[in-house]
Amino acid sequence: MALTYKHTKYAAYIGYVTQAIVNNLAPLLFVSFQREFSLSLDRISVLITTNFGVQIITDLIAARCVDRIGYRFACLIAHILAAAGLVGYGVLPFVISPYAGLLICSAVCAIGGGLTEVVISPVVEALPGDEKESAMSLLHSFYCWGQVLVVLLSTIYFSLFGAGEWRFLPFIWAIIPLFNVFFFCKVPIRHLNENGESVPVKKLFCKKAFWLFIILMICAGASELAMSQWASLFAEEGIGVSKTFGDLLGPCAFAALMGISRTVYGIFGAKMNLRYFILGSGILCVISYFTAVFASVPVLSLIGCAFCGLSVGIMWPGTYSLAARRFEQGGTALFAVLALAGDVGCTAGPALAGFVGDASANLKTGLLAAVIFPAVMVIGTAFLRINTDK
Repeated sequence: MALTYKHTKYAAYIGYVTQAIVNNLAPLLFVSFQREFSLSLDRISVLITTNFGVQIITDLIAARCVDRIGYRFACLIAHILAAAGLVGYGVLPFVISPYAGLLICSAVCAIGGGLTEVVISPVVEALPGDEKESAMSLLHSFYCWGQVLVVLLSTIYFSLFGAGEWRFLPFIWAIIPLFNVFFFCKVPIRHLNENGESVPVKKLFCKKAFWLFIILMICAGASELAMSQWASLFAEEGIGVSKTFGDLLGPCAFAALMGISRTVYGIFGAKMNLRYFILGSGILCVISYFTAVFASVPVLSLIGCAFCGLSVGIMWPGTYSLAARRFEQGGTALFAVLALAGDVGCTAGPALAGFVGDASANLKTGLLAAVIFPAVMVIGTAFLRINTDK
């Protein structure tokens, strides 16, 4: 059977599910890491920082290399490394220093995840069709549904086998990127700007509007990950609910509502004003953070976590789409630099929350510090609305 561009979309969707796995499986294991390997909160913060720090380095390298090696080869490398890193979680901490093993696995997964972020979006952007913004939002919704799957199926696993048997769980999740390696070998792939030149990266950086998009991407990544990376631990230790209940109403509900936000825009986006959608989402995000931190009832705090997911849903893909519309000849480099900025935010948000939470011995204080990111997102989007012509 000849594969079509429809199958390319499916492979891209699975690629974002893979990225959701490598970014969100480890946070569900943080409590297990603490108990089994005696890791402190600041050491767990370093694991998060390593993940997204390595993704930043990957983004930098990929910005110069992806066009040379081709989208297909980049996709294959990304999925192979993601699978290798996941398998490593169940092996390396038990054969070398546990913390060193976790750091290595985090780094390998991060290379795969970073490369996925850089290459999958332009793969979809290059496909035939006019509704690019809706397609981009729908693509990114699969990251959310992947996160929901990770939380739900991992929770079922823990219920059946116990949290103490966590080391076998990454082996199961590694099946998905391994499958997608073979899928990406076969699907047809187009490249951006096949019939024209892309704008050089140096020229992009000379434009003031591009710097504003970078700030928005940093805030988008930080607003999302500061909550999602700490939601499981926040629910269990900061609010005091059980792991199962906390994971389902914390990170799982967060991801589900984020997926709903992106899916709704993916279906009805042609009838919506994207900039207003992002602006309203930023305001809701600030409210959600305050609810999670200050609510005196645990269920209300978890609702704040969940609605944070609804609010951040459009921030990342929406900023991508606005930038692609503003810089139509940006090419792969545009997506690579924006992914880099987003990963800077993915590093800064959880790191700030973790280090402030560790210093104050209260994770709520750390999450309160992170509210600066959605606040800047609101201001930046309002400014973007005035200063861009599209």
